[in-house]
Amino acid sequence: MRFDPADLLIFPVFVLSVVVHECAHGLVALWHGDSTARDSGRLTLNPLRHMDPIGSLLLPGALMLLRSPVVFGWAKPVPLQWSNLRSPRNDPAKVALAGPTSNFLLALAFSALARWAPPSGFFAPLGDMAYAGVVLNCALGIFNLIPIPPLDGSWVLMRFLRLRHIIALQHFRFVGLALVALLLASPMTSRLFYGALRLAVHACLDLCGVPRAGSPL
Repeated sequence: MRFDPADLLIFPVFVLSVVVHECAHGLVALWHGDSTARDSGRLTLNPLRHMDPIGSLLLPGALMLLRSPVVFGWAKPVPLQWSNLRSPRNDPAKVALAGPTSNFLLALAFSALARWAPPSGFFAPLGDMAYAGVVLNCALGIFNLIPIPPLDGSWVLMRFLRLRHIIALQHFRFVGLALVALLLASPMTSRLFYGALRLAVHACLDLCGVPRAGSPL
């Protein structure tokens, strides 16, 4: 295990990605009637307001040191008051989808940066940073769409469930992340996740005309 200077480029990309993800939740909630995130001062790109010690520092840092092909984690969730939303049936799913959507849009933005980053010279590291941004954001977007609480995909799933099933799913939140970790550790689920990640990364790169040769996937 050794420190790679490239990690200094990847970490700020990760921080930006999780911060934008949480701000997107709060912004869409504000558009639909809930100002809790704004009133709490969380509609800001200041990373100090969003950092979670485990999800924003310990986990991604460990994955980088272990040379994991994919680095992911989370920021401190923005506070939301679901009862303030104008449509309790539809708006929670919109707020939930805002996070992964912001990550996929960031992946496209980083693809565009990879397209125009110089291959050599002083600004050449921007290309590595851009490729890392594409992979990180596609991974965050896909990961959060898994329909298991407390991930964003569970709120989309609840849009189509009956009340008694929603209540049961909410009680499931306490063991949800452990189940997600177990699923991703299984060979079959891991292959499905990395397969979806590869497709998403290649789609973003292709849309911006970026050669796949520089992609880590």
